[in-house]
Amino acid sequence: MLLGIDASNLRAGGSLTHLVELLRAAVPAAHGFERIVVWAGAATLEAIEERRWLRKSHDPLLDRALPYRLFWQRFRVPRLAALAGCDVLWVPGGSTASSFRPMVTMSRNMLPFEWREMRRNRFAWRTLKNLLLHFAQRSSFRRAEGLIFLSRYARDAVIGFAGDKTKVTIIPHGIESRFSCRPRAQQPIGEYTTDKPFRLLYVSIVDVHKHQWHVADAVARLRTSGLPVAVDLVGPAHGPALAKLNATLRRVDPTRQFVRYVGAVPHRELHRFYAAADLNIFASSCENMPNILLEAMAAGLPIACSRRGPMPEILGEAGIYFDPERPDEIADAIRRLIESPDLRREKAEAAFERSADFSWARCARETLAFLAEVVDVDHLRSKR
Repeated sequence: MLLGIDASNLRAGGSLTHLVELLRAAVPAAHGFERIVVWAGAATLEAIEERRWLRKSHDPLLDRALPYRLFWQRFRVPRLAALAGCDVLWVPGGSTASSFRPMVTMSRNMLPFEWREMRRNRFAWRTLKNLLLHFAQRSSFRRAEGLIFLSRYARDAVIGFAGDKTKVTIIPHGIESRFSCRPRAQQPIGEYTTDKPFRLLYVSIVDVHKHQWHVADAVARLRTSGLPVAVDLVGPAHGPALAKLNATLRRVDPTRQFVRYVGAVPHRELHRFYAAADLNIFASSCENMPNILLEAMAAGLPIACSRRGPMPEILGEAGIYFDPERPDEIADAIRRLIESPDLRREKAEAAFERSADFSWARCARETLAFLAEVVDVDHLRSKR
């Protein structure tokens, strides 16, 4: 069999990491695939490692703006996949205008399906963009023969928009081995000072559903109570959300003594920030499959985490949870961990052990097995 992958809308972030790591770990022959061909822009193809069974196919249209990529999906990839002899076309980016059959896509983004979160942008362009994505992805899901979800939470929230004939599975992401670090010995808070504070870390884009300003407020409350804590906020920023964060910082930490916004950091360097932290915070209210949470689990850190979305499904009993829109709850969750080295050790070890369930080898194996299954099901239907 031959697998075609339409990676035309994978350009950066977790979706690109997913494809790169999956192909690195893949053993296609074990699932009946002799060859895999990937269509993508130049930068995406450059990020994918060479394999003897892999053909990377570049089209200049895929380096251009969205309308050109949509044109390519609608009119070019069906013909290219047919000419290549593809038995199935996989679209890991989620949305597609392709008419090729059989086709498998993925649900990667919860924002277009969670109205409460979408409304945080009010009537901005991003709200319209998410509405357009909602209808584009719903159409893609209904036309697909197979649909991959990353979590049970996402499946339960989105499954009603998929067609009745669509075959469904749940396959979570994996974690790169460089993030793996066994939990460290936990010291009493008395060992820390304002000059050598207990270091908190929150890695995520600054955005309206990530609530960094509430985290900053919570850390300020802990400082006011006498706890020697400091937090690093790491990630790129959406303008209005960054303005909201900066307004909070001017109020709670105008001289930046204990809240540091680091900004964007290349993904290849993120493991160093986890290694330098004492505790991880994850305060998002809208996620599908948060890679950042997986990375913190593998890094052996105690975790204070939002109870929204799929986070309890992923972290289980290995975290202390809070409402991400309640600074007092965020502060209380962090305080519980800070004041008890034994609780920190227990939660960090549980999170580290749980992280072993999320591997790219497993993700690759289950994904290729599902794609092969869709081919078989479609073949049986065509014979009837």
